[in-house]
Amino acid sequence: MKNVLARPLEIRSMPTLLEQRNQLLDKMDAIVSKAKEETRSITDDENNEFNQHKAEVEKIDRTIAAEEAAQSFTQSTIVKKTDEEEKRSLEEANFIKFIRGEERALDVAGNGGIIPQTIANRIIERVKELCPIYQMATVFNVGGDLIFPKWDGTQITTAYVADMAQLTASNGNFTTVKMQNFIAGTLTQISRSLMNRTDFNLVGFITEKVAQSIAEFLERELLLGVGGTTGATGIFTDTGVTSVVAGGANAVTIDDLIKLQMAIPEPFQSGASWIMNRSTFQGIRLLKDGTGVHLLNRDLTGEFGWTILGRPVYLSDNAPGTISTGLNVLTYGDYSGLYVKLAQNVEISVLNELYATQHATGICAYIEFDSKVIEPQRIARLRMA
Repeated sequence: MKNVLARPLEIRSMPTLLEQRNQLLDKMDAIVSKAKEETRSITDDENNEFNQHKAEVEKIDRTIAAEEAAQSFTQSTIVKKTDEEEKRSLEEANFIKFIRGEERALDVAGNGGIIPQTIANRIIERVKELCPIYQMATVFNVGGDLIFPKWDGTQITTAYVADMAQLTASNGNFTTVKMQNFIAGTLTQISRSLMNRTDFNLVGFITEKVAQSIAEFLERELLLGVGGTTGATGIFTDTGVTSVVAGGANAVTIDDLIKLQMAIPEPFQSGASWIMNRSTFQGIRLLKDGTGVHLLNRDLTGEFGWTILGRPVYLSDNAPGTISTGLNVLTYGDYSGLYVKLAQNVEISVLNELYATQHATGICAYIEFDSKVIEPQRIARLRMA
């Protein structure tokens, strides 16, 4: 067989394409920036121009990718898997055997009940993507109890003194907050017909289903957890979080939002955002000024598309959806003040017999976690009058 000599990728034509691409991106950015500066939506003509530039960028990207792909076929070098990739492949193969009930796969862990670290990491990373409040919190991926010191310096004062006069001592106190090991579990059923198919991504399916379930649970608990000795403490229930009282009992006003935002010290404003229920956000979106113009405008540059008073809005169906007397309805702040302890190990059990009559296998996954607002000065919430 004739050997094909490896040759370097021809990229002499690419600088021109890249220059064209950058120019198109600059034009797209200028369209959006102009509309933003003039506090208006982009016009139909601007939208058409934007889409034309976007189409040209996509063509250039396809051209560059095609040239790179064509050149790669002439390479004779075989890329060897790294040690980490080899480890991941082996652990995934053993994990699949373990799920299917093959005894030799029990070497996955000492008791056959712990997901390999590479797969556990994938689950935890996917949870971050699915649960924004978890992603914004300060997370400790460790097991066991954690104790954090809280500094109370409110009694330390500074004042004018006369020359040579003696200062009066004042004290600041340390208190501690303990984060415990609360266990939560999730159960997923998998068809054995799917498990036995070689073209079915069993690891990906389990990872996604487990991560979805954990993310939904975490979001609910991080917002509404009642705390105490049985579970985590959420932002809407933590007694240490500052509550700003609204002007009324049945509707949120712009004045309420301004007061809530001003309850957060300036050093924490740059990382602050809003969290609320979809129905609450809808009511705020419908607010109008005296001329009938909606007060809330869409931010075309934001990741989630909406802002209130210049800060991003995150919607959660787990946030309180009822606006009534004495209820906490939305929250604002820098959520790194919420501490979450989530053990990196994810424990798993396989139920082969329980769902045998359904031709299915049950997968139980367990996590250990806790949450508390350790830095309450970073977060505030709105309570109806």
